Amino acid sequence: MNRLLGIDYGTVRIGLALSDPIGILATPLPFLDNKSPSQVISAMTALIETHQITGLVIGMPRNMDGTYGPSAQKVRDFIAQIQKSISLPITPIDERLTTAQASKQLSSIGLNQKQLRKKVDSSSASLILQQYLDRNTPLL
Repeated sequence: MNRLLGIDYGTVRIGLALSDPIGILATPLPFLDNKSPSQVISAMTALIETHQITGLVIGMPRNMDGTYGPSAQKVRDFIAQIQKSISLPITPIDERLTTAQASKQLSSIGLNQKQLRKKVDSSSASLILQQYLDRNTPLL
């Protein structure tokens, strides 16, 4: 089946998550440091090859009223950048409140602020991807 890569784009870190082969469960992967576009593309290309990924699901930030702000433009720019090197389908989805939800979940298991910062981006990517999978996976 198709494995998908979930992405929570950030200017410092890019959170990543991977779907299982049958498209039911999203699992966080280690985040990428967003130091340079070439490093990010190289790392993503390696993940795509290693896990035989067939599509990308990326969180698109929206304001609570549904409008798009400056963060959404940064994601659009990132999508345009990766499309130059990666020819997989890219699906942007609403990511409102995923970082807050991820932070709350991680805090509830006792992570301190330093530990939380290292995990929240990929946890957010996992929530973004899981939301997509829940909406697009037929019931068995």
